[in-house]
Amino acid sequence: AHGRPREKQDRAIAGSLNVGAYHRETGEMAAYARVVTDYATFAWLCDVYVDRPARGTGLGTALVAAVRDRLAPYGLRRIMLATADAHGVYEKVGFTPLQNPDKWMALGQQ
Repeated sequence: AHGRPREKQDRAIAGSLNVGAYHRETGEMAAYARVVTDYATFAWLCDVYVDRPARGTGLGTALVAAVRDRLAPYGLRRIMLATADAHGVYEKVGFTPLQNPDKWMALGQQ
């Protein structure tokens, strides 16, 4: 995640479900997503990144669909995310805006 110290990012990765997509020929990572979940009721999809050359190819949509499918067997009540500019990507796999965003609160908003 941009601007996050490496040690903090390593701890975040260690405690999360991590999903990546790799270039077939080079083996280099082309996309990544991290999920924080209790595997029972809730998940938070975060740190979604698609390499610039792969943007617009459908890879981001496929990655988010893979995350959704990976979590499906757990019967989670809700998968949440926040996005500044990729609403269309998430809508393609079933995400919708919160019905009552005024009911949600956060601590430590940065």
